[in-house]
Amino acid sequence: MELIDTHCHLTFEQLSLDIDAVFGRSRAAGVTSWITVGTDKNENQKALALTEKYDNLYAALAIHPHEARSVTADDLKELRQIAQNPKVIAIGETGLDYHYDFSTPADQMRLFANLLQIAAELNLPAIIHSRKAFDDTIDYLERYAKHVKKIVFHCFSYSAEQAKILLDKGFYISFTGSVTFKNAETTRQAADIIPLEKLMIETDCPYMSPEPMRKQKVNEPALLIHTARFLADLKHIPLDDFSKIVSRTSRSFFSLPGL
Repeated sequence: MELIDTHCHLTFEQLSLDIDAVFGRSRAAGVTSWITVGTDKNENQKALALTEKYDNLYAALAIHPHEARSVTADDLKELRQIAQNPKVIAIGETGLDYHYDFSTPADQMRLFANLLQIAAELNLPAIIHSRKAFDDTIDYLERYAKHVKKIVFHCFSYSAEQAKILLDKGFYISFTGSVTFKNAETTRQAADIIPLEKLMIETDCPYMSPEPMRKQKVNEPALLIHTARFLADLKHIPLDDFSKIVSRTSRSFFSLPGL
């Protein structure tokens, strides 16, 4: 069995201080490829450096919408340059987050448009972060993502009806361990309707450990197996079959070797 953690933050201190052990536990659990995601200038540099040290580790680079207020033109120029490294396989996570007010909607929208332009210029897929901002996110994708290679909504938490809108537009949808939470029925209803050819899985670690490991303080790639098993049961298919199809979807989306 092979699983790919399509969205993790391995440069965050909770994981980076013991990274060799993190990778060891991950491989033992059958999670053998990873995409570590940058969220600001420093984390982007750390993510790219980490990919040079480990096989089957790739990076997605961007500036999180929370950081939009402080982004400069030089920051975007640097991002465009380093994202041309062959180990960078996506731009993200980028999007809109109205749950917190760390940056104004106007600053977030400006950054979002710029990062979508970089994704289009570099012919890379985009990883979308959208929280309590569905309509505005769709509006900006329609306006600025016409030439973006592929789009995935990560850590999906919207409804089945909203998932259908994304599927109709040809987008992909990725689920974290939050789909296993007892209060996540809306998310499960969405997962139930998504074909495996459009579905991916992730940890978004070090956050949101899945059941039955939710009380574990730090999430890590090894725990992706619990999300995979839960969704395989939801889809009424064997875990091995689920893993093969979803891993194939992930490899195709991100143009990873091994197809």
